[in-house]
Amino acid sequence: MVAAASVVVAVGTVTGVLTAWDDGDGSDQARPSPTGSASTRLERLPVVPSSPVTPSPSRSPSASVSASATKKGAPTPSPSRTEREQRTATVHTRLYRHPESQVLDWVRANPDDPRRSVIESRIAGQPASVWFADFTPATITSRVAAVTSGAAAQGRVPVLVVYAIPDRDCGGHSQGGAPDLAAYDAWIDRFAAGLGSDDVIVVLEPDSVAQAGCLSAGDRADRFASLARAGRVLKAANPRARVYHDAGHSGWNPAAEQAALLKQAGAASPASSDGIFSNVSNFHRTADEIAYDRQVLDALGGPASLGAVIDTSRNGNGAPADGEWCDPAGRKIGRAPTTNTGEERIDAYLWVKLPGESDGCKGRPGTFAPSYAYDLAR
Repeated sequence: MVAAASVVVAVGTVTGVLTAWDDGDGSDQARPSPTGSASTRLERLPVVPSSPVTPSPSRSPSASVSASATKKGAPTPSPSRTEREQRTATVHTRLYRHPESQVLDWVRANPDDPRRSVIESRIAGQPASVWFADFTPATITSRVAAVTSGAAAQGRVPVLVVYAIPDRDCGGHSQGGAPDLAAYDAWIDRFAAGLGSDDVIVVLEPDSVAQAGCLSAGDRADRFASLARAGRVLKAANPRARVYHDAGHSGWNPAAEQAALLKQAGAASPASSDGIFSNVSNFHRTADEIAYDRQVLDALGGPASLGAVIDTSRNGNGAPADGEWCDPAGRKIGRAPTTNTGEERIDAYLWVKLPGESDGCKGRPGTFAPSYAYDLAR
């Protein structure tokens, strides 16, 4: 289907795919909107600029695996009415748009560009995630704290992407990360120290579970143990942090297979997980991801409180039929970021990959390509 969920360009500044957003209204396509509030579950939610390291669309081991092939798990009984009521209780809140990003830099620097108004209103004006993809132990706490405190000051919820696991892309476009798992565990401790005490959504390591097949059985077990530990550390540091684990996407591993891997990584335990995320840096339609994520959650087990978040940043036209993953033509932005999805067990639609940041074909990996952004937005 597509290449590793994240093409990342490591730099040690607060630019790149690290932006943040406001809640949208869950429409099929993003559109100019004020930073008005939308409902969100405070009991489950929360990201800081780091280097412009952006993942590129995840590529599954077999490009021939179709979305339909992954929708074969036996569904479990639906949650009871009480469970549904507990899950759907909402309060009004807003997602955070970080004030520094590549798209905002471009908008500020190009006031007379004819593409500016479209890019500004349809992309730059939306809340988006902040990626932490460079291994910088000395500064990670302060950088995370800068994002979480900035969001808290506005009464908004930031989305942070943790992306530093060793061998994070199996040597692909986004290769990099911590030198080993011991260093990674220590880095996670420092990351957690910057989470603060307010609501925050954490997208934990795109590709780390779905693309673990490149590792030996022993290395895979060690990685999953570190991911489970990371979830526990993050949630212990801030009980209001919502931590989501890697479910790949609907065109990758079958739901039951992905759930079995996720269980090993601690995703079924409320001590380390609030659920799963899917479609990061990818293009699969929201409806396909909803169906797939529910199948994964059913197979995963765990409490009924576990939910899913979906990256809708570039899935407005669905995935290319030919499986192209690198800045494919004919795509468009998807549903606006929101925690008010109206869908059972779907906690949020997020823009994890910022539209316009290249996978490596329309620009250097992870850098902003205005022509690509304009094509997606118009």
